[in-house]
Amino acid sequence: MTKNSKLFPQTGIITLALAALLALDGGWVLAKKRDPATPNNRGWDFSAMVKAPEKARAKRNPLESDPDAPAAGEKLFQQHCAECHDRSAEGRQRGPSLRATEVQRAAPGTLFWILTNGVVRRGMPDWSRLPEPERWQIVSYLKSLGTSPAKPGDRGHD
Repeated sequence: MTKNSKLFPQTGIITLALAALLALDGGWVLAKKRDPATPNNRGWDFSAMVKAPEKARAKRNPLESDPDAPAAGEKLFQQHCAECHDRSAEGRQRGPSLRATEVQRAAPGTLFWILTNGVVRRGMPDWSRLPEPERWQIVSYLKSLGTSPAKPGDRGHD
């Protein structure tokens, strides 16, 4: 035990906690970026969406004309996604706003691909175990949200 660790025994715990936080989700804290030109991105990096293969992006939502799909998707969202993305999909510390312009402009196939594969290094699990129609219902719900205006003073999670 060093002299400083005797005086400040919590230092080792704080250092360990900080190291764990930085390692969590592949450096989540360091990967977040703020783009002031896009007020709804809340400081998150949405680059995982560009990794969706062209074939996945081109997929159309087979439920896009089903008027019941968004409501069913909302129920599923509340069960599986709200813990990280908030009940209103506005985002939390653990997950970005799904009302962000980047998400709302994304092709339905891209969102489906993200749901299916997750963004594991950012802490989002894959939801491939959900039946395909349920994943499309969640996509329908997300696309029904639209963007929400930035609140005055909203600086994201800088």
